[in-house]
Amino acid sequence: MQASLGLLGKRRFLPIFVTQFLGAFNDNLFKTAMVLFATYTIYDDPRMESNFNALATGLFILPFFLLSALSGQLADATDKARIVRIVKAAEIAIMAVGAGGLLLQNIPLMLAAVLAMGVHSTFFGPIKYAILPQHLKDDEVLGGTGLVEAGTYLAILAGTIAAGWINAEATAIAVICVALLGYFSGRQIPPAPPVGDPIQIDHNVLRSSWRLISVTMHIPRLFLAICAISFFWMIGSILIIIFPPLVKNVFTASKEVASLFLAIFSIGVAVGSVLINRLLQGKVSAKYAPASVILMAGFILYLYAVARNWTGAPEGQFYSVWTFIDHSGAWQVVIALLGIAISGGMFVVPLYAFLTTTVSKSETARTVAANNVVNSGAMTVGALAILSATGAGLSITGALLLVAAMCLVSAWLAWKLHCACD
Repeated sequence: MQASLGLLGKRRFLPIFVTQFLGAFNDNLFKTAMVLFATYTIYDDPRMESNFNALATGLFILPFFLLSALSGQLADATDKARIVRIVKAAEIAIMAVGAGGLLLQNIPLMLAAVLAMGVHSTFFGPIKYAILPQHLKDDEVLGGTGLVEAGTYLAILAGTIAAGWINAEATAIAVICVALLGYFSGRQIPPAPPVGDPIQIDHNVLRSSWRLISVTMHIPRLFLAICAISFFWMIGSILIIIFPPLVKNVFTASKEVASLFLAIFSIGVAVGSVLINRLLQGKVSAKYAPASVILMAGFILYLYAVARNWTGAPEGQFYSVWTFIDHSGAWQVVIALLGIAISGGMFVVPLYAFLTTTVSKSETARTVAANNVVNSGAMTVGALAILSATGAGLSITGALLLVAAMCLVSAWLAWKLHCACD
């Protein structure tokens, strides 16, 4: 733990950590503010709220599906630090559009900004992992990956809390200021030139995506790691979609409580990300992954039981943060959320380390990009699944049972990976 935290004092790690942190904060501040605005101000129907959240999620992940192969090729063929500077400059313009949408309460402008942020994240995503093996020593990669994951979820924590407590005007100013800071920190990242032989970039996004997946997925441990990560994010996409309407319509709580839910979830993932590095002592291994995701399923079932027995606020009212905390069942909700998140963080971090340590340093960005293509497809399936299920009459609480069942498939994939590698 201490050795991993020591990386924060190194220029070869700190700028990419800060840049990723600021990007994740800005991304989630804007998206959460938009979703809470739609959930609590525009719509008054759980199904419509879930549909809007699914649409926003789909728009954000669409670029990952279409452009990840291109982004991975560019990252392996170009100085990664240079790409960071370009995408961070673009973030300033994107957030200017998003700020306009918030100030004007214009849903199309906000959704356009979400789509553009998806493009931004598609090109930045492979770099934040692929640059680590290039700048860190072999025994530092797992610790660096855990810190990046923990930092990401702490940034999500800060962004989601802020989105629930500040108004649209303050959010509009904040997202532009944070984008400027991200551009400055991105300029401090040391050069990370291409490694290995030059590659020919294929600009046909569909063909390059298919080739990228075909080349990557033939390696058994990579195939299993990518499948396990993708199924995990399918589960995650469903949870993120149903959380706001779950808080509003089942726990009958305010948007501040909704942001608190997401914040608790982020804290848990951050804790799990660092804890698994401590348990594995720097070794890349999937031995704890099956138990972690089974534990996650148990906590999801616990949250379902709490939701079924919840005593709601008087009709037409919402619990504030303080009245929610005073509720006799609040501690059970917190335990369930923390349990889901900590076990989820313990599950996914070693799998990302597999991606960056299985292949040569000259192929890491393309490997992460292949993972992003499959991840985005799985998250799209998750969004469509929850749309279909709620459209067919499945309740928000019933969706938790669906998620718990899906965790068992993740456990099976993780066990296969453990047997193949350990």
